[in-house]
Amino acid sequence: MIAEQLRARDIHDPRVLDAIARVPRHIFVPEAQRHEAHGDHPVPIGFGQTISQPYIVGFMTQALHVAADHRVLEIGTGSGYQTAVLAELAREVFSIEIVTELSERARRTLNDLGYGNVRLRTGDGYAGWPEEAPFDRILATAAPRDIPPALVEQLANDGVLVLPVGDWNQEIRVVQKQQGQVHSRGVLPVRFVPMVTRAGGPADL
Repeated sequence: MIAEQLRARDIHDPRVLDAIARVPRHIFVPEAQRHEAHGDHPVPIGFGQTISQPYIVGFMTQALHVAADHRVLEIGTGSGYQTAVLAELAREVFSIEIVTELSERARRTLNDLGYGNVRLRTGDGYAGWPEEAPFDRILATAAPRDIPPALVEQLANDGVLVLPVGDWNQEIRVVQKQQGQVHSRGVLPVRFVPMVTRAGGPADL
């Protein structure tokens, strides 16, 4: 998987490749789909959600440029696989998932694997996690139609936000905040599940 889907397609950051190598991807995939865990495609995880294909995980993680002392916010915990990759790279990871069942399943998996630097919350990713802001890096694994202002606001100076944006025509965008100025650029056409919202406040797990 790493040789054919990542290194061969210009995922070259050694820290990212090492992090992905350390995370047992199949553990995050429902048992009935585990034979597909390392395929070059998304895999359903229930509730209309998917675990992203390995290349996209590598691409977005590399674009984020996570350092060992960073605090990272993830929008869309899903299976917890991307969360684990981020936890291999960062000091702390805060991850929000709107589907309670997925968040609880990810929590069990991450705890079983010993990831003690992860905090999970069920709630609306559009709102971010304001009481823990600012974040050095923010990554979203579901696509809003537009970049949520709350996420930009919660980004630290010199911070980076990587997320898919759009309705039918989606692209991964890299957003950088430097000295109060925000710069955004599109880097890759993609197809992600939409980011959804609901009424009510978040609840910590």
